Amino acid sequence: MRTWSFAKGHGTLNDFVLIKDRSGMLNPSVDDVRFLCDRRAGIGGDGFLRAVRAENMPEWDGAPNLWFMDYRNADGSMAEMCGNGIRVFARWLTEEDLATGDVIEIATRAGLRQVTMGRGSRVTTTMGTPCWDPGQTWIRLGDREWYGHPVDVGNDHCVIRVSEEELANLDLTGTPRMDRARFPTGANVEFVADLDPTHVRMRVLERGVGETMSCGTGVVAASLDLRVRTGAEAVSVNVPGGTLKVEFDPDGGARLTGPAVIVARGEVTLPDA
Repeated sequence: MRTWSFAKGHGTLNDFVLIKDRSGMLNPSVDDVRFLCDRRAGIGGDGFLRAVRAENMPEWDGAPNLWFMDYRNADGSMAEMCGNGIRVFARWLTEEDLATGDVIEIATRAGLRQVTMGRGSRVTTTMGTPCWDPGQTWIRLGDREWYGHPVDVGNDHCVIRVSEEELANLDLTGTPRMDRARFPTGANVEFVADLDPTHVRMRVLERGVGETMSCGTGVVAASLDLRVRTGAEAVSVNVPGGTLKVEFDPDGGARLTGPAVIVARGEVTLPDA
């Protein structure tokens, strides 16, 4: 029998199960992650966040004393980055006295990120320099097909522009099909409606999860798509779980700001392997 301490948090209702595994000894399996993220059998979450000292993560070759955010999708698959998750991760590190100061450096599979703790629940994280592809690719859902632009935010996205009416009426209960030559490991798909030159509304299908209430990297992808078209230096994005803000530096680097809160702590008994 395995009993792990956990925390539960969310950023704009994009929710996560968090555990501390300083030495990387717990080694959660795909089935463990699926159980923890199961909303009936387990704790429930869109994803899983494991705090490991970076020196114990073989894929990290930077500073060894950082905390590494090992992020998994709810289906157990690994992901490179999570914009809401890293803000929740930083909030949890500070509340657990695992990190101090207003600025925290966190190692991820997408590289080093700096997270700044703001007033109240507000947290800002650097998101690297996202890359927008001028070429388009197709996405199919049910019997419908759209074309959108790929965006790399450390993980893969496809941003599709739709009207507000279409966005409100979309059925996102299925699994999207896409060009696997372009997205060999899949991609998050953002459906985005323009509200004005600096403001959009978005719904998202996250790889390995389905529709979620928010997606931080998806918000950055949607913001960059708008910036390419309007030149916006700051973009507000309404998602079902709230509102996030993306600001772009002159060199193209992006910063994501929004709330991050921890709502529960406890112990969970995992089923036998």
